[in-house]
Amino acid sequence: MKYAGAVKIGPLTSTPAALALGLALACLASGCGSSGSGTAATSNSTPGAAQTPSSSGFDGAALPTGAGAPAPANFTLRDLTGDGAPVSLSSYRGRVTIVAFPYSTCGATCVVIAQQIRGALDELAQPVPVLLISADPSTDTPARARSFLAHASLGGRASYLSGSRAQLRAVWRSFRVVPASAGRAAFDRSASVFLLDRTGRERVIYQLEQLTPEALSHDIRKLLD
Repeated sequence: MKYAGAVKIGPLTSTPAALALGLALACLASGCGSSGSGTAATSNSTPGAAQTPSSSGFDGAALPTGAGAPAPANFTLRDLTGDGAPVSLSSYRGRVTIVAFPYSTCGATCVVIAQQIRGALDELAQPVPVLLISADPSTDTPARARSFLAHASLGGRASYLSGSRAQLRAVWRSFRVVPASAGRAAFDRSASVFLLDRTGRERVIYQLEQLTPEALSHDIRKLLD
């Protein structure tokens, strides 16, 4: 299976992306990320106060509520999949929001993240906003962003945002994201998906081994309640 002329997903046996994909598929097969599942590992990017699923009621790694939950700095980036219109994080206040940091030539890791997000949206009665923020603006063109979303059946269901490297660096720092420029292995190890609550604060973080459609949709429903 090929993607955007640059990503080939075939027999993956030795790369970090292959290991990440294997973990995710094994997790799907065993149901480890479904509601009420066993304790999952806490994200490396999560502050020490993060709670395990068993203690928080979330399937992902939960951050404390109230003033203890980080509030990412507001940002305004352009939407690569539309007409380049500006999109601000503050405009999503009042809504539970999914945030992730793929890039279009990433390969298996980003494909799995996008497909798990799509699976979660399929399970929800009402959609929630999805902001995919480029981890590599040098490769993410509008055409590649649209192809990436189409490949994961997220066309029209997610915004793919980018900006100048200086703009994105500030966003990466706010979410403690390792960008693609750090190298494929470092990116794959730290790749995470974030759930923001209605106040715009980070509440749940997933690394790849925690991320399943069931876990993500369960935690979104919990935040919506």
